[in-house]
Amino acid sequence: MPNDIEARFHQEMLSIYRKAKDECHYNATRFLQMVSDQGGLQAAKSLLHAEGYSEGLTALWERCRLDITMEAVVIQQPWSHLFTEEELATARRRLQELGYTHD
Repeated sequence: MPNDIEARFHQEMLSIYRKAKDECHYNATRFLQMVSDQGGLQAAKSLLHAEGYSEGLTALWERCRLDITMEAVVIQQPWSHLFTEEELATARRRLQELGYTHD
């Protein structure tokens, strides 16, 4: 059974999926499938360990909405302590490379 913070993070991952769909008309079906299959925390960790940018990160960058990417969420409190320094560095690097400056 996931602890409370992990359950809340899972809900946050579902929330950014809905925001991308409702506000950006981007249906992140693969992201939703990963979150549903693995849980939000493991899905985020899997994406952070993947090479390069995800399809979702690229799509939201094209729509000027890096603020609702998984990368932007994981570096925020209270979620950041769920991740290793390496994972947080990856998220920050990707966002910085794409011009996102809010931390």
